[in-house]
Amino acid sequence: MIALLQRVSQASVIINKNETIGRIDQGLLVLIGVEKMDTTAIADRLLQRVINYRVFSDADNKMNLSLLDINGGLLLVPQFTLPADTRKGNRPSFTSAAPPEQGKQLFDYLLDQANNLGLSVESGQFGANMQVSLTNDGPVTFWLQVN
Repeated sequence: MIALLQRVSQASVIINKNETIGRIDQGLLVLIGVEKMDTTAIADRLLQRVINYRVFSDADNKMNLSLLDINGGLLLVPQFTLPADTRKGNRPSFTSAAPPEQGKQLFDYLLDQANNLGLSVESGQFGANMQVSLTNDGPVTFWLQVN
């Protein structure tokens, strides 16, 4: 399972050209890619890494604080293109990506687990054409992968 984590001062997701379905202020926008071999245990580990990853600045301007430490927002957005194999050719291959049913099931599971932690959680919509807007704070972006 892959997470492209971005520290943001704000982020939002729009569908149907004008319907905002998710919005956060300071926090993390996390694009989620599900691979064929992913399981709920992998999703659990990835969520723990995301919420505890120290990417926010402390009083000394060092990245020592996590999402939990700052009580920030979490915007989870499914993105099936993250598992793409781009090593050769001019067209990405999606052979390692999970089929849609598995991808949706694991994304929904991840979303439920985040909500169960009492976090301020928003999300994109699986399978929808989404417009994602963000103000990347830093910019700070990390690729997290759990197998």
